[in-house]
Order: sequence, then C-alpha cells, then structure tokens
Amino acid sequence: MDPMPPLVHGFDWPDRFVVGTVGEPGSRTFFLQARSGKHLVSVSLEKEQSAALAEKIEEVLDELMADEGNPFSVPAITPEGLVDNDPLEQPVDELFRAGAMTLGWDPMTAQIVIEAFPIIEVSQDELEVLDLDEIEPTEVLLVRIPVGTARAFSKRTREVVGAGRPICPLCRLPMDAGEHICELPDGFR
Repeated sequence: MDPMPPLVHGFDWPDRFVVGTVGEPGSRTFFLQARSGKHLVSVSLEKEQSAALAEKIEEVLDELMADEGNPFSVPAITPEGLVDNDPLEQPVDELFRAGAMTLGWDPMTAQIVIEAFPIIEVSQDELEVLDLDEIEPTEVLLVRIPVGTARAFSKRTREVVGAGRPICPLCRLPMDAGEHICELPDGFR
C-alpha cells in the first residue's frame, strides 16, 4: 500500500507570514505563522531554527542581487510598506512542531519557497532500523513569498530572536530578570 501524500497547508502570496513568540524571555515559544484571509496556521519551532531561516533567506536574496543575470528586482533592505511589527494573531494553536525545514527559490514566480515538516518522534528501538529515505511526512507547511516580503520576514525574525534576555557582558550567557550569577572560566575572579 502506497503511503498517503502529506497534507499540505499551502500559502501562495499569504496576507501575512511572520515569526513571533508567546511567553516571557527565557521561556518563549517561537511560532511560524501564516495567514491568507481567515485561514491561519501556526507551527512552533526552535529559536535557532528561526535565526537560521532568517539568515538563509538573507543569503538567497543577497545571491540573487549579486547575480548579474538575475532579471528580478531584489530589494537590498526591507521595503517600508512591508514592515510588520504586530504580535502573532490569536488564537495561536500549534499545528505541529517543526523538525526539518527547506528553503528554495522559484524563478518562475520570483518567490522564496519555505517548507516546514513536523518533527518525527521515534523510539530508540525504531532508530536502529529506521530508513530515512522511507519516512514520509504526514503534513507540511508550504509558504511562497515574494522577495520584498522575504526581506521583511527576515528582518522581523532577526529582531524577534534578538529580543530575548540580555547577554551578560562578562560571561556572555543570557541574564534572567532576577539575579544573575556569572559563569566565568577558571582563572577569572
């Protein structure tokens, strides 16, 4: 029996596509949220995934700008009208927790293509006999955005990631709102 194709939560030219958080710095949950009309999908992801996604989008856009044969106009900075600093839309209902993510460029539509797949949980016994090529995701978030929106998404994501707990100038670890005890390396007093 053939596996079922994944359920695709697709957003072509969404009305909104952002990374945002729920919770206080130090215990924030990051979400990738897409909306078209009344259709709203929220997928949780790690802070590091958010940062890496923003960085990779910037790399793709910068490569497109540097390519002399590229016929598309790619903005170097976020277009003013695309800045989105609003909070996540409510309710934030987690569809799934993102595991693998892919990033691509579609030259036919001049769009950045982002896919997020659910994290796959397996037991230790299953891990030993697992064939990664045979794993089919049950669902996927598939978002296609134009280059200006991609710049705005990346800028906002970097700001959201950076808005966490302040970093201690001595030990370089995040400081909680309460008391902070430095974890200095041996030899420092």
